[in-house]
Amino acid sequence: MLLKKKHTIYSSESLSVQTWRRFKRNNLAMFGLVLIILATAISILGFLITPDSSPYANDQKPELHIKKPGFKSQMLLAKKNELSHKSGLFNKMIFGEISDYSFIPAYSYSFKGFDIVIEEFTGNEPNSGNKVPYNLADVVYDINNNYPIITDSTTNQIEFYQLSTGEKLKVSVSELQKIVEEDHIKSRRYLLGTDLAGRDLLSRLMIGTRISLSVGFISVVISIVIGILLGALAGYFRGWLDDAIMWLINVVWSIPTLLLVIAITLVLGKGILQVFIAVGLTMWVDVARLIRGQILSIREKEFVEAGRALGFKNMRIILKHILPNVMGPVIVIAASNFAAAILTEAGLSFLGIGAQPPTPSWGEMINAHRGYVLVDAAYLAFVPGLAIMVLVLAFMLVGNGLRDALDSKSLDSKPLMGN
Repeated sequence: MLLKKKHTIYSSESLSVQTWRRFKRNNLAMFGLVLIILATAISILGFLITPDSSPYANDQKPELHIKKPGFKSQMLLAKKNELSHKSGLFNKMIFGEISDYSFIPAYSYSFKGFDIVIEEFTGNEPNSGNKVPYNLADVVYDINNNYPIITDSTTNQIEFYQLSTGEKLKVSVSELQKIVEEDHIKSRRYLLGTDLAGRDLLSRLMIGTRISLSVGFISVVISIVIGILLGALAGYFRGWLDDAIMWLINVVWSIPTLLLVIAITLVLGKGILQVFIAVGLTMWVDVARLIRGQILSIREKEFVEAGRALGFKNMRIILKHILPNVMGPVIVIAASNFAAAILTEAGLSFLGIGAQPPTPSWGEMINAHRGYVLVDAAYLAFVPGLAIMVLVLAFMLVGNGLRDALDSKSLDSKPLMGN
């Protein structure tokens, strides 16, 4: 009885269940999968979780040029004299949202009559910044809806005409000062500091995750579709079609990948969409060679001959009977191509022919800050470089884990049936 309990019946398990069970036992592969899931969550949530939710995380503040990680600054939030830019949750998540306030870095502030006087932040010690007055009413209200018509210094009140309601509103200076101090003076911390344009480095790094994963995903999809189509046709029909496709594969194979991507990008133009297409059009060769070899090895199997004998059309045999049996190696090579696509995109952006500013790409961030590697701000280039390394490593670990899990030699040496 004890011996029987030790035996587990695996005969009813599908191949995918057995693969997942073996994959889970690979700690490094699971660690890589967790990193990929985390990166995917960051890229999907996007501007909902970034400290800077402006489009492209491009809120530039030249006075905050290259501040160290953990830097903290006071901000005066001054209402813009514009219509509200508030958008829906989905639009903000994908495209970001223009703030209704201008964020003005302030070293210190004081109230003087109807004004709040801001000492501009300079970053020097002592700060010694210019002291600039801002009208309290201009800070709190926008002129489109609240037009000041009377400023009474005797009673210390400001009278507004509200365009939206047609009513008049009186607000005392003390009330305005309280509103400004509670709602319009905020502290902002930059966990990874700021870049050379005074933008939040953490926000741009997080949005850069979206660019890298998007390029990897779309490029891999393009390469898999083209590779499976050409590889299946060459392996199944053979003959002159196989010769023609193999000639095309050998021609593309002989050209260095990065050189070919650069050539395609220069023809199609600069931009992230062109990178998607260029990288995808250069990665299909590996998939096509793999699919062709796999189909050549199983096209004479009994189940394929049975399909022909039953009168099934060639496309049905390829799509429903052959391809499902060769998708395991394709998944493995897709993980490897994903990592290669991320590296290629970073390289193109570094060279200036990939994602164009202000789009936050890790390669572009390294290029913009490469001059600081030899000074005390080397982290500006190392941080996006580390992000590339970690994400590529994660996909390589997952790819190796899938290869081992799909390997027939790694099947459990346990009995299929209990005795």
